[in-house]
Amino acid sequence: MPEQNDQMVDLVVTGGTVVNASHRQEATVVVNHGTVQALLAPNTTVPAARRVLDVQGRLLLPGGIDPHCHIGEIVGDHAGQDDYESATIAALHGGTTTVVNFAIPESEEESPVDCARRRLTEGKGARTDHALHGGLVRWDPALVNHIAELATMGIRTIKMFTTYRGERMVTPEVVLEVLRSLHRLGGMGYVHAEADHVIEDALALCAKAGRVDASHLPETRPALAENAAVAQVLATAQHLSAPVYFVHQSTPEAVAQVRAARRKGLRAYTETCPHYLLLNDSVYDKPGSEGFVCCPPLRGDELRQGLVTAALVGDVDTIGSDHCCFSLEQKSATRDDVRHMPNGLPGVETRIPAAFTALVTRAGVSLERFVALTSTNAARLNGLQGKGWIGPGADADFYSLDPDASRTTHSADLHMATDYTPYQGVTLYGWPGEVVAGGRVVIDDDGFHDPGPVGRFLSTHPLDDALLT
Repeated sequence: MPEQNDQMVDLVVTGGTVVNASHRQEATVVVNHGTVQALLAPNTTVPAARRVLDVQGRLLLPGGIDPHCHIGEIVGDHAGQDDYESATIAALHGGTTTVVNFAIPESEEESPVDCARRRLTEGKGARTDHALHGGLVRWDPALVNHIAELATMGIRTIKMFTTYRGERMVTPEVVLEVLRSLHRLGGMGYVHAEADHVIEDALALCAKAGRVDASHLPETRPALAENAAVAQVLATAQHLSAPVYFVHQSTPEAVAQVRAARRKGLRAYTETCPHYLLLNDSVYDKPGSEGFVCCPPLRGDELRQGLVTAALVGDVDTIGSDHCCFSLEQKSATRDDVRHMPNGLPGVETRIPAAFTALVTRAGVSLERFVALTSTNAARLNGLQGKGWIGPGADADFYSLDPDASRTTHSADLHMATDYTPYQGVTLYGWPGEVVAGGRVVIDDDGFHDPGPVGRFLSTHPLDDALLT
């Protein structure tokens, strides 16, 4: 018996159709030591296994990679309610098996490197594999040295803001230097692009008219501000021939600018979020509008539909949650003035179902394209080897789903460390059945099996010169 056990593989998953970004196939998945050992034709003899999991005709998709999480982040007086443990447990329940968090300095004394080191320590409680984006919120004479040291730590992406003057905003000159320095190191700049001078003026006009409560958020951050900032950053990237990635794009025009730049040879990429694909600005006309305060704000339905079309035709590259785990209580305390309210929506758990509902169920996006948006492209654009696909040599991260099964969303049924969800009462499709992470079955018919703090920090590799076309 011991000799037989030594020859056993850890897990065999039968009865599923594997869906990768390139194709789909009926296959039995053989897993050993945390990686996929083989994909076998359905009628092939399978090796002896410590566990056999029959997914009974469901689809098997690569574990989700969420490229945009703010786990345990503090912004001013507002502290996020979660940590790596709670956020990654919630991620697993939503089919996400890898998260990329931000290391954004939270005080003037904290350098980007110091913040990254702190995040690495906090990440020891993670249940999923995880990586980091660096963050830059001010000019520092040691900027180039910080970027180089972050790269030695396995962090080759850095986020910058063109808004939030006096808090996180950096100048165009800093954007230029960061893009140049990252490009030399095989990295890429991440940009929150909104033109601050437009927003400041819009806020001032709204304040004068007594319209700065949550219900008037879209007036304070118009689409024009996003479109203008994207154009400016693209010009800088083009000047340097440096890659650039735009987070949470919310307008079709902004996406079109990025895609047009890529057609001209610039490596420029678009991320959007499920809430921009599924919800519209009508939520600000209803009670509880503070629960939808995010930046950029939700847009009108015509822009939402245009964004869905952009995703359908391939002009969107990734879908990130922009997960910010503030509570409704925190938001309600300042609902009358969005200038003092914590921005962002909780969404690491609902990212895949909300995106699936908006794109696959409602818009007819192919499953292969959906896999690219929620997993494969994020792996490539973040230099995460072994992630984003199911096949021999890949990390054994995947989940099953029945595309026709649905669930009405209630915050009480979710696992994020907050008291609400922006999808309360919304019927969502694409919820995972079984979830396998690192070769471990963490969710099955018996519920959640906490693997403990097994998540690995993933050093990002230098980006491929080609990246995505």
